[in-house]
Amino acid sequence: MTGAGPAGTGAGRPVKCVVWDLDHTLWDGVLLEDPRVRLRPGVAAVIRTLDSRGILHSIASRNDHDAAVAALDRFGLLDYFLYPQITWGAKSESIRAIGQTLNLGLDSLAFVDDDPVERAEVQFSLPAVRCLDAGDAAGLADRPELSPRLVTDEARLRRRMYQAARVREDDAARFGGPPEAFLATLGMRLQITAARPEDLARAEELTLRTNQLNTTGRTYSRAELDALRRSNDHDLLVARLADRYGPYGTIGLALVGRAPGTWVIKLLLVSCRVISRGIGAALLNHLRRAAHGAGVRLQADFVPSGRNRMMRITYTFAGFREVGRRGELVRLEADRGEPPPFPDYLQVNVD
Repeated sequence: MTGAGPAGTGAGRPVKCVVWDLDHTLWDGVLLEDPRVRLRPGVAAVIRTLDSRGILHSIASRNDHDAAVAALDRFGLLDYFLYPQITWGAKSESIRAIGQTLNLGLDSLAFVDDDPVERAEVQFSLPAVRCLDAGDAAGLADRPELSPRLVTDEARLRRRMYQAARVREDDAARFGGPPEAFLATLGMRLQITAARPEDLARAEELTLRTNQLNTTGRTYSRAELDALRRSNDHDLLVARLADRYGPYGTIGLALVGRAPGTWVIKLLLVSCRVISRGIGAALLNHLRRAAHGAGVRLQADFVPSGRNRMMRITYTFAGFREVGRRGELVRLEADRGEPPPFPDYLQVNVD
């Protein structure tokens, strides 16, 4: 099996999406030469197994689009593939587009192809992508980077959530008005609650999977999160979001350390799926309100990672300013004035 290249290009990191070639990879034969192609042994089972683990699938194939879609539909697999790129262009460009559309880093993508030249082209152009030989496709479910230790109920629904997101995006594109006006039509409901024991698996998963919208980049085990949840000097909060299209699931996490006179946000993270919904700002607004009501200062830890700049911007717009540094750790502090109201398009419920 062909790896992803030199160390440091993503080898060993969990795979969040498998991108498949079609001819001689997903099925035996060349579709344009024989429309009666058959699935390769074990491939359908691998796709369904990985989907049940919350791992997404897409396609990068040079092929006739309509014929390929018809074949996938005939095999009962079409619904498993998000944003398939079935074109005559370079596969590296198709994979880049898939990563951008799914809002996933290239180091979380794996590409499966039978042709070593195609794999070499992708590896040269996108060295972070893991390139895998189609000859080993039937064993993909046994690879450690495709075997997450945690499989939550939300992970099993991940593909459906992405598909609902696509309907939202299509409706937004047809809306014709400003983005804020479309958000107002969604009927978004944000629920912020103290973490319960049944939330810990998803909370751990969020710390493991969320890189871009994570303020410190730190990961926590379920045991660590449970200890913090039960401690007398910490609050562990989870945020759930839903709208008229359905639930997004648990999409936010905040860990707050409480000391006399000062609270410190040790971790704030938000799922990339809601990057444009203002959820990070809403969570910070809630924490500012709670601190203001308790008469304490609200500070926050931030560790720049090169990928989480958006969270620093979120802190800035939420009224936080830098008050100190220790190595890479930046300490921020919130304005102690009256927090602003929540946006009109978002109904916030706090339990």
